[in-house]
Parts: sequence; structure tokens; C-alpha cells
Amino acid sequence: MINRVLIRIKVVQLLYSYLLTDNQFMLESQPSAPTKEKRFAYNLYLDMLMLMVKISERIEKKGGYRPLDDTRFIKKILADEKLKSLQLKYRHDMFPMQNLVDELAEAVKESGVFKNFLKDSKEGQFEDDKIWENLFDLIIIPNPTLNAYFSKRENFTLRGIERMRDMIKGTFTHFYASRDNIDDALRTLAISMSKARELYFRLLVLPVELTNLRELQIDENRKKYVPTSEDLNPNMRFVENALVNAIRNDDEVINFVEQNNISWIDEDRHLLESLLKEILSSEIYDDYINFPATDFHTDCEFWRNIFKHIIFNNEDFIEALETKSVYWNDDLDIIGTFLLKTLKRYDEINERGVGHAVLPMYKDQEDANFGKRLFSDVVRNKDVYRRYIDDSIVSEKWDSERLAFMDVVITMTALSEIVNFPKIPLVVSMNEYIEIAKSYSTSKSGAFVNGLLYSISNRMAEEGKIFKKLS
Repeated sequence: MINRVLIRIKVVQLLYSYLLTDNQFMLESQPSAPTKEKRFAYNLYLDMLMLMVKISERIEKKGGYRPLDDTRFIKKILADEKLKSLQLKYRHDMFPMQNLVDELAEAVKESGVFKNFLKDSKEGQFEDDKIWENLFDLIIIPNPTLNAYFSKRENFTLRGIERMRDMIKGTFTHFYASRDNIDDALRTLAISMSKARELYFRLLVLPVELTNLRELQIDENRKKYVPTSEDLNPNMRFVENALVNAIRNDDEVINFVEQNNISWIDEDRHLLESLLKEILSSEIYDDYINFPATDFHTDCEFWRNIFKHIIFNNEDFIEALETKSVYWNDDLDIIGTFLLKTLKRYDEINERGVGHAVLPMYKDQEDANFGKRLFSDVVRNKDVYRRYIDDSIVSEKWDSERLAFMDVVITMTALSEIVNFPKIPLVVSMNEYIEIAKSYSTSKSGAFVNGLLYSISNRMAEEGKIFKKLS
């Protein structure tokens, strides 16, 4: 019921607000009025970070994959200008701790910390935030060869070593803060999905509640002091609709409505009365009531037409949905198509005599995990994806001022899907996010995102990062 089109939209919307307020991660700054000890500590601090980078580059698995090089901490520190400058420096000058890299990389590789990290990664537990702090505290800093090196470094003091360790600790603390509240964001994403499911059932039970309201009106009309012949002998086709009766007796609908206390008539009777009045005065209703005979198929088509031409176009109804949940602003179009599909399924099941009309929340487990994987990967690799975007803007000589932040978010999400979901054809991913850009960003965003994705996907293919091609 919740398809990937809706999931993509929800992920992009959540990422936009999440990344807009993302705490910026920065390394410690050069101390003011530095003494020899402070200079020693700060330079050693930067070199220790570079040492971790060197270790991450040295540990490879089959196929040349570097699991530690792919962690969020390494990507974060490498995105900082201070470490970028240091990398450039050590391309020409020898890294002072180069002779320690192999020994420390081997110690890390044989450690339980690293082996547990590999096991968790293999089992799909992608939380890698703590790995480098654990490696630093348990494997790197206690290493005797490293400590012997410290004592030989110019301006060495034990207090300087403590300063360095405090700065490393502060860097980890700042790194964790930069993670923001990804768990909270993922919970918000899950809530958004569950609210889409609720909207589906709310729409499904709406014909039942409208029919119940009409039955109440008929009963009240019969009790009038001076009832008319129509009051005493009303046309009951509307309230005896076979589809409505099938929905009313569907256990899945009953259980969801009861568990979630859904009742249109209790929550907004005025809206229900307004909808019913519009339905009863419509040509769709007149044609249905005056039709010589009806069957289950006719009853289904009646409600499909009521939804398509009346309910989904009723401004008061749409406004009421937006008032009930902020998550429903963009859900109605997609969930509405699934509602119409479900009504048709009731018709098909009535003919076959077997089956379930209510759609499952997700097609399969892969779809159930799709949104979480997509969101988490963009957060983890946003610096990498952003570099691809910035490089493409420079190489293609595009106007950087055209780069709306929503375009950045949409492009990063598309890149994440292209890289991490090889079964989804490249053209499908590109088209889906181009459409999102057209709907949720500027008037020129569709063409701009198209150009970015085309340029970056070609570069990724050349680098061997993806193996998809535009057909």
C-alpha cells in the first residue's frame, strides 16, 4: 500500500528539514596564544587524526573494500579543511608516524572491536559511530610503540599528551552531536508511514460512516410529526450498498478502526453531513438510485466515482485531512489511488469468492526497509554526495546560485538510491527524483536535477561506483 513513490517523497521532505538544521562538524581550532606545549599537543592531535585515516586506508577486505575508510567519522574529518591541508602536506612530506601505520593497522585488524564491527555491518547493523573512539581508546593509544614515539617528539610533555587526548575526546563528542537526532528522525519517518496507513483505512471506512449517517437521517425522517411518503418509503439502495456491507464486515478494517479509535462521525459530524449532502445532490447518486437494477460491481463503481469526482475534490475534506495530520498534506493523491484499487479488489474478490481486499502496508520487507536505508545512507554519506554535486557544478560550469537546497537534498537522495539499490534501473531512479524536483522545488529544478544526475552517474560509472547505464 505504501509504495516507493510515497517513500521517496517522505524521505526527501524529512531530509530537507533534518539537513537544514544539521549541526556542522569541525575539528578543534588552533589554540590562541599557543605555548610550546600547546603547539605540541595541537600538532600531535592533527597527526593522530591523520594516523586514523592512514590506518583506515591500510585495512582492506576482498575486492579492495576498506570498511573503516567507509565509516562516518573518517568521512567527517576528511571533509574538514584542516585535514584536507594536512593531506596535501603529506603528499610531499613524509608523515611523521608512517612507520607506525602497519603495526597499528594489524593490531586494529586483529582486535575484537574491529571483528565485532565487521559482524554488525554484515548483519545490517549500520551504526558505526563508536568504532573509532573504541579503537582509539582500546587499541591505538595504549600501543607501546606509539607511546615511545610520543616521548621522542619535539617539545614532548605528559601534559601535552593529555591535551591531545582531551582534544580527541572533544572531537568525538562534537562528532556524536553532529549526528543530531537521527534516531528521532527515523522514528518520525516511521510515524509518517504509519499515518499514511491510517489515512488508507480512514478513506476505506468513510463509505461505511456516510452510510451509517444516512441511515440515521432516514430513521429521523420516519419519526417526523408529519412524514412525507418519501420519508416513510425511502429508496434504500444507498444504505444497502453491497460494497459498504463488505467493508463493514471486513475483519482487517474492523480491527484497525477499533485499535486506532477512528470515527469520522464523532470527530467531525459537520464535515460528514456536508459530504453526504453533496453526494445525495449529485448526478452520480441520481443515476445510481434510478438505475433499473444493481449488483456488486455497480455498487463498487458507484463508490469509486463518488471518491474520484466528489470526495477527493471537496476542499473542506482536503482541509480537514491537513488539519488532522501534517503528514497527510502530500499523501492523499497516492493513498487515494490505493483506495480506488482496493475498492476494485473487493469487486474482484466477490467474483472469485476468495482473497483479501485490504492491501498490506508494504509489498515486501525490502520496501519496508527502503525508507530507513535511504534516509540513513544520505545522512552518513552526505559529504561524499555533496562533493560529487559541487564537482559537477564546477566541471559543467553551471551557475551555483541556481542550486536550491531542496535540489541538493533531492540529488543526494537520488544518488543514494542509485548507489545502494542496484536492482532499481538507473532511468527509474532518475525519473522519480526529477518528478519530485518538479513538484517540490523551483520551476527549473527538474531540468537542473536531471543534468546533475546524468553528469554524476556517468562519473560514478567511470569510477566503478555503479554498474548501471541509461538505457
